[in-house]
Amino acid sequence: MTKFRHFNVPYTVDARYTKKVAYFSMEFAIHQPLKIYSGGLGFLSGSHLRSAFELKQNLIGVGILWKYGYYDQARNQDQTLQVQWFEKIYNYLEDTGIKFQINIHDAPVWVKVFYLAPETFNSAPLFLLSTDVPENDYVSQTITHRLYDANVATKVAQFILLGIGGARLMDELKFNPDVYHLNEAHAVSSVFYLYNKLGSVEAVKEKLVFTTHTPEEAGNEKHDIHLCSKMSYFDGLSIDEVRKITGITDDQFNHSLVALRFARLANGVSELHGHVSRKMWNGTPGICPIIHITNSQNWKYWADKQLYFAMDEHNDERFEDRKKYLKKRAFEIVADQTGKLFNPNVFTIVWARRFAGYKRADLITRDKARFEALLSSKKYPVQVIWAGKPYPVDYPAISDFNHLVHMSKNYPNMAVCMGYELALSKRLKQASDLWLNNPRVPREASGTSGMTAAMNGAVNCSTNDGWIVEFINHGNNGFVVPPKDYENMHVQEQDEYDLEQLYEILEKQVLPSYYDNPHTWRQIVQNGMRDVRFQFDSNRMANEYYELLYNAS
Repeated sequence: MTKFRHFNVPYTVDARYTKKVAYFSMEFAIHQPLKIYSGGLGFLSGSHLRSAFELKQNLIGVGILWKYGYYDQARNQDQTLQVQWFEKIYNYLEDTGIKFQINIHDAPVWVKVFYLAPETFNSAPLFLLSTDVPENDYVSQTITHRLYDANVATKVAQFILLGIGGARLMDELKFNPDVYHLNEAHAVSSVFYLYNKLGSVEAVKEKLVFTTHTPEEAGNEKHDIHLCSKMSYFDGLSIDEVRKITGITDDQFNHSLVALRFARLANGVSELHGHVSRKMWNGTPGICPIIHITNSQNWKYWADKQLYFAMDEHNDERFEDRKKYLKKRAFEIVADQTGKLFNPNVFTIVWARRFAGYKRADLITRDKARFEALLSSKKYPVQVIWAGKPYPVDYPAISDFNHLVHMSKNYPNMAVCMGYELALSKRLKQASDLWLNNPRVPREASGTSGMTAAMNGAVNCSTNDGWIVEFINHGNNGFVVPPKDYENMHVQEQDEYDLEQLYEILEKQVLPSYYDNPHTWRQIVQNGMRDVRFQFDSNRMANEYYELLYNAS
């Protein structure tokens, strides 16, 4: 295919965004039918590609075509979580005709390249790499079977494919990026390919920028340097050469650290996360400056336009009618899954996102007496919905999920949904009156789910973490747990404090406002919708990436 031999973005580039950017990410949540994402990182990169297309930026995405996706979330006989893997078929992806070999584990592995055209889902061009071809042996084929494979060697191979394979693809396309943007450190093997190609660390630095997404230890991956070497992660460089250019002295290859040493500039994904990241890496020699660019989501894709029209026309009746309709429609999905038919006139709390320990999915259930009182109140009736995908081998998170499923059997107004992907995410945000977000501060780097909830007429109620710090004006456009000196608190103390504060806010502010002062409640909803629209639309973010990261010298 000749168009892929000298590739340019297939639209007229806006003069503000002429620098060529290759954007590497392990996952992209662009649209429900393309299941190559797990959670927040994918939602973020999907919105970024949508905004890059809207703004006509000279940017292309580089990812991996996961044969079985992340996993399909199903139920066991007792309603608990079951992990399933199904082969995905995508007739809308174009075979580029590009095939090349890279070394993985000292053996050549064939890489085949697919293309998602901009007009398919209104996103910047996206190239997806696959090793699932007949020319490869079975083990090599499995590299692109499952996103974030639990096998360590397979995961390292995936990192090699995205990094070295993605950088090699740029040469095959003759795209010649001015900027290689690593969205998380999964693709940091690209620096060794670029080092071999460009000849010096300085030359790589000129072209490389890095986004760090997590203050979590598990998110900043480390692997044994000898395993990495054996797997051909260093693109032919010896361990001694690698130590020399990366500054790593022990046997743990820290992907994020190497990204920070090879990038000319890096960014955290909220103002708070910028501070946390600088503090976390403070005193580490040789790292680049870390700024912040707050994550955002694509308004055009996520927002319910009818709600915004009604709000802009100051038509309260139409606004209320639309929100009730959105709730009713979403509740049909909940009923279909759980057999519980919820009432659109009843206050609805939703907790839905990736299940991870620090996000504390079950927090409000930990005070049994108060939770019972909340769900049995006649004065202020409440319905609660949970959803989200735990990592398939994160057994404590799966246990939390299953605990909530079993609990829900005791309450007609509590439900736990399966299949939390883009489509269900949008519906549950439309179903939500209150979007509950209670991570342990400061462990949520950004946490974008509340942005898209606000775009659908839900009010955020959150601990003071991630993007929330920049958004919530308590009682005006949302509700926030008053921050404390968490650093000097034991985890148990922190959990007890946050739980107590959440109930105080729910019982004394949120529920009375919703039921006794509907006009005030509607103002809070609409203030949130207005405040989120421009400040947290990914068009603002995509523009900032050019202004603050790509064009910065």
